[in-house]
Amino acid sequence: AGPSSPEVVRPGLGRGRLLTLDCALQQTMGWAMGLVRALCGVFALLVVGIQASSAWAMVCWPIAQAEPRFMLASLRPEEVGITFLGHASFLLESPKGVTIVTDYNGVMRPKEIPDIVTMNNAHITHYTPNPEPEIKYVLRGWDEGKGPPAWDVGYKDVQIRNVPTNVRDWSGATRENGNSIFVFSVGDLCIAHLGHLHHLLTDAQVSQLGQVDILLVPVDGSYTLSQEDMFAVIEQIKPQLIIPMHYFNQYTLARFLERAARTYTVRNSESPSLVLARARLPKKPEILVLPGQ
Repeated sequence: AGPSSPEVVRPGLGRGRLLTLDCALQQTMGWAMGLVRALCGVFALLVVGIQASSAWAMVCWPIAQAEPRFMLASLRPEEVGITFLGHASFLLESPKGVTIVTDYNGVMRPKEIPDIVTMNNAHITHYTPNPEPEIKYVLRGWDEGKGPPAWDVGYKDVQIRNVPTNVRDWSGATRENGNSIFVFSVGDLCIAHLGHLHHLLTDAQVSQLGQVDILLVPVDGSYTLSQEDMFAVIEQIKPQLIIPMHYFNQYTLARFLERAARTYTVRNSESPSLVLARARLPKKPEILVLPGQ
């Protein structure tokens, strides 16, 4: 990637920052290639795990994803590793080896148990009621009956805080403080995850967020906000890099990108994993699509 673009790490490449594990077929001849393909196909079926039941689909469960294909190597002090795990879950990795998973639901997760998990919204695809006890910090983003959550957690070289927002329930009524926008300070970047945002932000909420370099945005256009309103939120926050999530299918993503192209440069990554630092952010705001859904 150029100096104004995020560094995309492809399998087997990328300065050794993130090691990508992949079932890559080596060039071979004749029947050997067919055999390797068959073995890889069987392996992929064992790994992926399919959650495709109509009952789960009704509660906006994501299409089944392959497990993440990398593990942490080494990062410079200013860098952060980001991998899209699927739905609204990302794995963030810090230079000191801290691992964070957003919207941790126990399904979209790396092989290793993360140090920190955030759960923006009390919905079965965005949280789990049974996080592993080895997780050091479990940050829930909704009011559990004790008032709005107010997280400000520091661990090694990571700082995490939240800005509470409201959500609609299934009847259309407002559930106050039912979601949080989590803000992660990792490397020299500030990353905000909008979670299940259901409304435009107030001036006070925009002020609480502060500077946001990278914004992780739900673009489904229905369960959260309309896509047009989500663009208004992006304009409120003014990040340099926007990464879509929570879109369920390629048609929904395509509608968002078609509208985005009127205002932003749209780029597609070949890998779900990348290494970012402030010096590699685009000079003008861009949309970067990581593979998955």
